[in-house]
Amino acid sequence: MIPRSAIALALLVAASAASAQEDFSVDSAKLRSMRYRYVGPSRGGRVTTVTGIASQPFTFYMGTTGGGVWKTTDAGQTWNNVSDGYLAAASMGSIDVADSDPNVIYAGTGSEGLRSNVSIGRGIYKSIDAGKTWSFIGLRDAGQIGSVIIHPANPDIVFAAAVGNPFKPNRERGVYRSRDGGRTWENVLFISDSTGAVDLEFQPGNPSVVYAAMWRAERKPWTIISGAREGGIYKSTDGGTTWSRLTNGLPNGLVGKADFAVSAAKPERLYVLIEAKPGGGLYRSDDSGRSFTAVDTTTRGLITRPFYYTNIDADPTNADVVYVGTEGFYKSIDAGKSWTMMSTPHGDNHDLWINPQNPSIMIQSNDGGANVSLNGGRTWSTQYNQPTAEIYQVYVDNQFPYLLYGAQQDNNTELILPSVPATSAFLDDPIETWRVGPGCETGPVVPNVARPDTIYGSCKGIFSRMSLRTGQEKQYPVGAQSIYGMPPSELIYRIQRVAPVEVSPHGWQSVYYGTQYVHRTRDEGVTWERISPDLTWNPPERQKVSGEPITIDVTGEEIYSTLYAIRESPLKSGVIWTGANDGPFYVTRNGGVTWKNVTPSSQPKGCRVQNIEPSPHRPGSAYYAVLCYLLGDFRPYLWRTDNYGETWTLLTNGSNGIAADNPTRVVREDPEREGLLYAGTEFGAFVSFNNGGRWQPLQLNLPITPVTDMKVQRGDLVLSTQGRGFWILDDLQPLRQLNASLAAKPAYLFQPRDAWRILYGGVGGGEQSRSAGADPQYPPQGAMIDYWLASDAGPVTIEILAPSGEVIRRMSSEATKPDSSRTVNPGTGAARLTHNAGANRLVWDMQYPGAWTSTGSSGRRGPLAAPGTYTVRLSSGAITQTRKFVLHPDPRVVKDGVTPQIMREQLAHNLRARDLVSEVNRAVQEVADLRKKASPDATQLRQRIDALEKILVAPSVRYSRPGLQSQIQYLYGTMTGPDQQVSRDAVNRYVTLKRELDAVKKQIDAARRLAP
Repeated sequence: MIPRSAIALALLVAASAASAQEDFSVDSAKLRSMRYRYVGPSRGGRVTTVTGIASQPFTFYMGTTGGGVWKTTDAGQTWNNVSDGYLAAASMGSIDVADSDPNVIYAGTGSEGLRSNVSIGRGIYKSIDAGKTWSFIGLRDAGQIGSVIIHPANPDIVFAAAVGNPFKPNRERGVYRSRDGGRTWENVLFISDSTGAVDLEFQPGNPSVVYAAMWRAERKPWTIISGAREGGIYKSTDGGTTWSRLTNGLPNGLVGKADFAVSAAKPERLYVLIEAKPGGGLYRSDDSGRSFTAVDTTTRGLITRPFYYTNIDADPTNADVVYVGTEGFYKSIDAGKSWTMMSTPHGDNHDLWINPQNPSIMIQSNDGGANVSLNGGRTWSTQYNQPTAEIYQVYVDNQFPYLLYGAQQDNNTELILPSVPATSAFLDDPIETWRVGPGCETGPVVPNVARPDTIYGSCKGIFSRMSLRTGQEKQYPVGAQSIYGMPPSELIYRIQRVAPVEVSPHGWQSVYYGTQYVHRTRDEGVTWERISPDLTWNPPERQKVSGEPITIDVTGEEIYSTLYAIRESPLKSGVIWTGANDGPFYVTRNGGVTWKNVTPSSQPKGCRVQNIEPSPHRPGSAYYAVLCYLLGDFRPYLWRTDNYGETWTLLTNGSNGIAADNPTRVVREDPEREGLLYAGTEFGAFVSFNNGGRWQPLQLNLPITPVTDMKVQRGDLVLSTQGRGFWILDDLQPLRQLNASLAAKPAYLFQPRDAWRILYGGVGGGEQSRSAGADPQYPPQGAMIDYWLASDAGPVTIEILAPSGEVIRRMSSEATKPDSSRTVNPGTGAARLTHNAGANRLVWDMQYPGAWTSTGSSGRRGPLAAPGTYTVRLSSGAITQTRKFVLHPDPRVVKDGVTPQIMREQLAHNLRARDLVSEVNRAVQEVADLRKKASPDATQLRQRIDALEKILVAPSVRYSRPGLQSQIQYLYGTMTGPDQQVSRDAVNRYVTLKRELDAVKKQIDAARRLAP
């Protein structure tokens, strides 16, 4: 039988679908009762810039590649984000704290490590209150900010090194200077629209001397350009007004990325680590740059993937001690002549700050986060307390509760996280919340939804199958050819490091894999068949080894002309859509027998098809999210076809809700409401109520960060991000039901979705009335009830009715008191409802009212409701509406032998025990009242009161003999925890305690007759 709540919801969704094409939007502020919650992992992601404060040795800042700015005041034991709500971009390039005033901080956005997934910067921000608040101070179009340095004596003088737009030439490059705290900027060193500045350093003790490293850098989908004959090392001796190039002893051919190190211990010494051809390596000047000598041009580890690393730092108290961060972390104690490897919590090292007053105190950053050392690098603080993971994609399964699957950048494990924590311990334990999956850092990690113990992974051409039962991972290479160092023109199969894997929605026996072809396996990877021709553009001039003109870099990121997305229609088997990272859209309607190029004619050529969404409602409809930013085109491209690609509609024209410079990464259609779309972009999340005709932000409390993927599962919106891990927007019912007609109503009760009787993190905790408060860290426990108010009005009342029709919970927007006149089942609950204009949310915690207490309020913890059909009743003014929903048992508990009937019996027992608690509490209160009334000479009455208190109340001494009140409360607590059958002893004990309490109540009646 279909639940009535499901029928009601279907009718509401149908009404919404009928209006899917109406030009409807709603003020995002009216959706603030909906909140994203962070799921995990608590394991750090890439950090590109760190700094500290000499006078505050435990205070440090880190800038992440997609998570903004974070601060610690306890040497890395805890980290807190300080930039959310202020910065328009989450990719950080450089942070500096003023030596003269540690409250003044400048933060430049845009990481200078130009990976293929690098996010562009959006200018420079300033804080004058130690990171509590931030203000935008300009250089929005400067792209990546490689370095920010503040004058040591005047915090209003600041320099910024602008690498520039990482994907195309732009004029806003070079060295910038501000003399008024960032209100105005002047470009004091400009080379060309292709060569920017990447590093800056003052000479210690003489801030009129400034060094700058100029770098020709540009990222393309098929290569990384690092170096040219222009650029190199520059010096100013007049505070940045004029500059000269330093050439004596430095490489004078092709020069690429460079980094400086200077030490206050010897200000005239300057270390330069430089990519060059010929002569790349470490150089040193002992005369402030007038001449250089080559120190080390042979140690391979010092110059590795220079566009990504190239980091050198000197000890501020010993100029002979120098550190280099690349894939490894190197230390020299003889001015760079020899090196030893140091251990850090993670590889791929990017930045280092050393306390100038105590060089044993330092903070270092890498692809796993930031870590603090208080002993010169012998030990480091943990990275398992930083929610800054870069996640490539997210998949979900059909288990209960469903699990999240995704790959974290540069970590040795793929992530499998529960959407609901199993116990309260999981909320605080960063290790226990995930486990290892198949493949490697790039993913994808895809569950076999029909066989939840089987997961498929991928690692740069190697498809793998993992059994969670055995923990073994079987690997099946597609083509069995290493892609490292190979030009794409010589590869058997062009395989991107993030190669797509698609499990057919029509049977797990078919799994698809993407190279330039679509491959299909029917035996989980043992054998593969090609079912398509080359579905890419494949321009031959772009099938070359990546890395120019100095350093080759081929890791799979730059392999062009390969499939990036494969999806099969969930409605019609054999309808398969593909998209390539060089542009073309293809579709087959017969399982790969024939294919058709359906690329929109107005889609710019060569862009990456990032994600595809076959419509869950219409077999001929699909949505494509296309990312062009690697070609320097930041326009959003979301496309829709409703006729198998014959024609296309662009859903993002730059003026219908998603900004013209906000690249799009993913689009999904809601499986329940046709035309309800969700989009993830470079700078956040959006929703459309009319099939893409108009978009509006769905940011809510989600921090600004690139949204890399989205899935809709069981009425939740699940997100992966590039820098803030996984997030879930619980319960999409308001979005699924909202339309123009509903939004105009004075009050409206949304049809609640069915709830699940899941216990975690302790039982109960009270109803939660959702408003724009603290971010929830775990899913709401209970039934989510949403209601709409056209205006900020009141009062509003919500009642929960049991299956029997009894009102078991009553909440109001006004402060209320429970009905204290009732002896049994008093309080009706007093959770305060919000009454904001727009959507409001109450989370009923599935509890009946608690026991009566002497304060006159209901006890905090009441018996948990049993599975069944419950009713919600909304009253607002003259409007009264009711909706029904089903409270389901946790299927895992049922499988464990606890049936709904057992839960009903448990509820009945707990209600009896709760009422007994109320009775004994009242008895204790009555005796206390009698004592107040008894005169000093009422000897007999006082003796009876003493005797009653001795029976009822335990002495206020720990571990003293419990009174009857404690015994009854203890009995009540024994059965209000886990779902279980009521023990026979508990039943018998209730009878005994009830009998004892009845006897005491008779004695109280007798004592009352003695009272005046």
